[in-house]
Amino acid sequence: MVKYIGKRIFTSILTIWVVVTLTFFLMRAMPGGPFTGEKMTPEIKANLEEKYGLDKSLGQQYGMYMKNLLKGDLGVSMIFKGREVVDTIKTSLPASAKVGGAAIMFSVVLGVLLGIISALKIGKWQDKLCMLIATLGVTIPSFVIGATLIYIFTVELRLLPATGLSSWKNYIMPVIALSGSSLAFITRLTRSRMLDVLKADYIRTAKAKGLSKKTVVFKHALRNSLIPIVTYLGPLIAGVLTGSFIVEKVFGIPGLGNEFVSSVTNRDYSTVLGLVVFYCTFIIICNLVVDILYVVIDPRIKLENTEG
Repeated sequence: MVKYIGKRIFTSILTIWVVVTLTFFLMRAMPGGPFTGEKMTPEIKANLEEKYGLDKSLGQQYGMYMKNLLKGDLGVSMIFKGREVVDTIKTSLPASAKVGGAAIMFSVVLGVLLGIISALKIGKWQDKLCMLIATLGVTIPSFVIGATLIYIFTVELRLLPATGLSSWKNYIMPVIALSGSSLAFITRLTRSRMLDVLKADYIRTAKAKGLSKKTVVFKHALRNSLIPIVTYLGPLIAGVLTGSFIVEKVFGIPGLGNEFVSSVTNRDYSTVLGLVVFYCTFIIICNLVVDILYVVIDPRIKLENTEG
């Protein structure tokens, strides 16, 4: 396992370097810049570019950024004077973590439950209803779900607040909007896996021993059905994080997604790069933890076998 983790750390560092490098050059290839505006005089623009090193060549800028990054310095915002990127992450992360964590819990718990119901009631109205929910979750984008929820529950019914995170009611709509596609995928995945497991010989043996249906489903069938779902946790976290970019903007949530969209719009190079480094590192760590959990759930799987 130590050898596997070491290899994963090396590939993770390489991945982060590739992502940061691509982001660095793509951001600077975009039209405009952080100091372009109608009220910006050429003298002020030149002074600001000199201050942040934008007057140097791309190669020199890249070298300076990577050197600072190796020291753990993510830089300072080019738009908000004196605000370090690390402070932006510290301030915005709690909001994103609360909404994202709630969305992941909601997706996994409800998705597994719907998948079990669908598998046990295959062909019946319960199965059709669960599959309808799964189909809607896959086909409707999160921002459309969010806008629809705001129209129904805020504009028409006046039951839920549309922006902020001041109370538990503020979490309901963004969590549902973020959970759409992941809930649908987990429902289908659980249903498919449960149908396969319920046909296995050891399930027939458990039934022949006189075990209750509840014991057969939750103690024997569900455990083996969870393996693909655990594998999906890494991409699920990534999907929730990237999906939050638009959802946080729609619901006015002061999270990392909202900061990222604003930074891209304002061409705030240092903030964009800092958030990319954070997102990339976080997702890679989550995937590594998922791989280790894979072995905990099913000891028959060995990490060493995945190295090839």
